[in-house]
Amino acid sequence: MISLIAFRDNSCDPKKCTVKKLEKFGMINVVKKITQVPKTTLLLDPTAEYVISPADKKWVTSITALDCSWVVLDTTNLNPWKNRRALPFLVAANPVNFGKPFTLTSVEALAAALVILGEKEQAVRILEKFNWGLNFLKLNEEPLEEYANAKDSAEMLKVQSEYIG
Repeated sequence: MISLIAFRDNSCDPKKCTVKKLEKFGMINVVKKITQVPKTTLLLDPTAEYVISPADKKWVTSITALDCSWVVLDTTNLNPWKNRRALPFLVAANPVNFGKPFTLTSVEALAAALVILGEKEQAVRILEKFNWGLNFLKLNEEPLEEYANAKDSAEMLKVQSEYIG
């Protein structure tokens, strides 16, 4: 099992915050200062140079989601984290952004990372807490399976190009 962490700045709607719900169930460790995020974590960052891949599994002990408004986050502050990874093309299943690509909730992002890293059971456990959660896996079943079978970041991008094409 991979430890889950979230940096939360409380800029999102608390009623829709997926991290708050995971925290309530003891499934994630929430930090309130970016400096509290371990430097060794796999940091989910859509501005990262590299895409997450199954090759990352060998060193990942934790995954961190940035649960904040991307409008207010200064991404230059993320430079100290060397293990920043973007997610490949996936479609949101949450009620706010259903069907929109690259607009995942934090729980969807964490679940996607878990599936890609071979931890599908853990992904299912966190998604089950949301009435729409397992729909994320159904909606993205084919690409997630292909991503999970990719060798490395380069192969991930090749698979992604089939969906963005």
